[in-house]
Amino acid sequence: MKNKTCCIFGHRKIDLSDKQIKALTAQIENLVTNEKVNTFVFGSKSQFNDLCLNIVSKLKEKYPHIERIYIRAEYPFITKQYEEYLLCQYESTYFPENIINAGKARYIERNYEMVKKSDICLIYYDPNHLKPNSGTYKAYKYAEKKKRKIINTFYI
Repeated sequence: MKNKTCCIFGHRKIDLSDKQIKALTAQIENLVTNEKVNTFVFGSKSQFNDLCLNIVSKLKEKYPHIERIYIRAEYPFITKQYEEYLLCQYESTYFPENIINAGKARYIERNYEMVKKSDICLIYYDPNHLKPNSGTYKAYKYAEKKKRKIINTFYI
């Protein structure tokens, strides 16, 4: 079985209980052990993203083969110092060329890039959060269109 990639995205603000965080941790570990995910792709600007990055980073101690990739939506060119800072949390980072002139849509385009690179999308999407212009909603719909496996942790 080939190794898989999982992108992570969700609402900027989340409110999870300790029980839900434990379930999310178990879900991510299941992706590593049973789904053979070895690469996690991250964006920024959400509490869900930050929480998952912390969980994946802790799991990396147990599963050192895990890679964390940060796809930037800002700063197409970065200084060596900023790159070193990012590489303290991630194994690699890049800025997709196709979003250089995307303007305000750069976060949406970055999320699409994350979905394109992934087999599985681990998301936090509240279906009651009906904002069709939200980045999470658009990325969720794009993942459906691309027929990615979607795990919505809102239901954990």
